[in-house]
Amino acid sequence: MDRQSKIILIAGPTASGKSNFALKIAKKINGEIVNADSMQVYRSLKILTARPTKKYQGSIKHHLYGVVDLDKNFSVGQWLKGAIKNIKAIRKRKKIPILVGGTGLYFQSLINGLVEIPEIPIKFRNQVRLIQKKQGQEKFYKKLLEIDPIAKDKFEPNDTQRSIRAYEIKLFTKVSMYEWLKKTKPKFKKNEFLKLYINFKRKNLIERISQRSNLMIKEGAISEVKRFLNLKIKKDQSVNKVIGIDELTQCLNKKITLDQARELISIKTRQYAKRQATWARTRMASWKKINPIKIDSFINKLNKSLLKLDQ
Repeated sequence: MDRQSKIILIAGPTASGKSNFALKIAKKINGEIVNADSMQVYRSLKILTARPTKKYQGSIKHHLYGVVDLDKNFSVGQWLKGAIKNIKAIRKRKKIPILVGGTGLYFQSLINGLVEIPEIPIKFRNQVRLIQKKQGQEKFYKKLLEIDPIAKDKFEPNDTQRSIRAYEIKLFTKVSMYEWLKKTKPKFKKNEFLKLYINFKRKNLIERISQRSNLMIKEGAISEVKRFLNLKIKKDQSVNKVIGIDELTQCLNKKITLDQARELISIKTRQYAKRQATWARTRMASWKKINPIKIDSFINKLNKSLLKLDQ
């Protein structure tokens, strides 16, 4: 593999200007951009997912945008496979890979590798969820530690999602999730990454989210949702998580006004941004924090010599 440069990772909360930042860097250092956002992989819903347009992309090559049909789910494993393939190809072209997006799990899988746990049947997983619901989180967590003592102190006792995941893995595979983690090997070394995080102040981000919600409506988000509804996508498909689909559907069904839909979209987006920020504090603490005001200054100082692997 050609390892002439580092791999640039750009993360940050939604509406923080990640795509623009990545584009500026790509132009400066002869890079190509790889999508790391779980909703921008879909072929449609360009407006609601804030996917970079062809015109916006300009002469810079973009990869893994709009590659999945709306009626298909897309796993972290599928993304990782595509990302690794693109990184290798970009390096072979003597260019610098720049991965940008807001999906923390994507970045985590690339940096640490993806745990190759056997697929657990959905029926089995639903049974575990039912156990948790009946017992309550406190009792369920105690039961988890009985069957998997290794899980102790690995996450907060009130973390429902991780408790369920650890429980179902141990019960189904007879092996602790954390034993599986030890077997995981990433494709790239830690020093191959330059990890950047756009660190927006909450107040400023809220303003940007509100502006983007308004812009989406103006650019045709309602028509986009109409087309989506005509496809009759099943409710259990991942694409239904796109913020705006439910709110604008309610508006089209005259259950709420357009102004109410717009406000609900802003609220949900703010909540999502908060979850992203929480993830970043716990799992991206070592990433270099970029002040949005100083982005241009950072890019001006960035050059290929800073991206060599011996740095």
